[in-house]
Amino acid sequence: MSNVSFSAYAALGSVKPGAGAEALAKETAGKSGIADGFSTFKAALQEAEQAAMQTAVSGADPHAMVEALAQAELVLDAAVTVRDKVVEAYQELLRMPV
Repeated sequence: MSNVSFSAYAALGSVKPGAGAEALAKETAGKSGIADGFSTFKAALQEAEQAAMQTAVSGADPHAMVEALAQAELVLDAAVTVRDKVVEAYQELLRMPV
């Protein structure tokens, strides 16, 4: 039997209840959801572009190209949805009376 440990808190990216603010700050230091989203978006688009180039130039696996392009499309759709929600929230703020 292997000695594998699993922590639901680590898997969910959260701290245990009762942990102090210092532990939360230490665990989330250097992490940004927005920065991670941008890096994932950039990586998916670069992977799709690389797969398309390899298929066009060297006749690489077309299935890999279609898979990479589908992944890039999903990431792009998610980015557009987030952008639309941000614009909608900004417009709602502008409509609020001061």
